[in-house]
Formats: sequence, structure tokens, C-alpha cells
Amino acid sequence: MHQIVELAIPARAEYVGLVRLVVATIAADRRDLDDDRIADLKLAVSEACTNAVEAHAATPSDERVVVRCLEDDEFLEVQIEDRGCGFDPTALPVHPPVTDPARLDHERGLGIPLIRALVDEVEFTSSPDGTSARLVLRCGRSSGLVALDDPDPRRPA
Repeated sequence: MHQIVELAIPARAEYVGLVRLVVATIAADRRDLDDDRIADLKLAVSEACTNAVEAHAATPSDERVVVRCLEDDEFLEVQIEDRGCGFDPTALPVHPPVTDPARLDHERGLGIPLIRALVDEVEFTSSPDGTSARLVLRCGRSSGLVALDDPDPRRPA
């Protein structure tokens, strides 16, 4: 697996758009993904980053939210780490199905189910020291892409 980029952003909402832009650019330029899948990834990353920013707001910490984009031949992985107080991902409330009108009564708590619906694989690891969200899209590399470990990336493929 190759590490592509790591961002350490202030835990403020105005930086979520920057993360979306970086992740979408990597997905569009380096992966074989259609526009709908890239839009799904952007929304999932936005939700995870917003959760991380909110977790930081609940604790007096100047630490940053860390976002890593990693890729393999068959997937793109985005990791979002915060230093909030953590949560139990297995203890989330169950919401009515999206077709149930009672679902409209739930304004909060829909981010994690949305993330799960938008990406191929999700893993949350949480402790009192923070939470890590791992989002994976299964996709190949873009055709004509030069490998990161190529000693001369300017050389034609």
C-alpha cells in the first residue's frame, strides 16, 4: 500500500471542504471511479470529518484532525482520526427505514448509517483517546497512471 497524502487540519468546520477537495482530486485523478462514486466518497468523507470536528469541540484540545489517503491496486482508503472522547460504534440508535415518515423526526445521528451506505467498507475504532474512521472504496487505478514507486515519474508509461 502506498501512502498518498496526509492532512492535519484544525478541528474547525471550514476545513472539511478542503479535505473533500483533496480526496475528490485523488479519487478522480488516480482511480478508476465514475462521478457518482466520487460524489459518494466526498459525502462520506464530509460526514466523517464533521463527526471528527464535533468530537474535538467536545474536548479542550488543540490537536488536529488527521486525514490519510492510501491506495492499493484494488482500493482507495481514507482514514480520519480525531482526539475526541470516543464513542461506542455498536451502541448507535436504530433509526426507522428511509421509507418510514417517522425517519423525518431524526435530525441527528444519520451520518454513520449514511457513511456505511456510501462506501464499500467502513471500520470505526474508538477509545477515550479518540476515534479513527476507515472508509474504503474498491476500485482500480486509473489507466495510464505512473506508479508512485517509479524512480522517474516523468518517463512515459
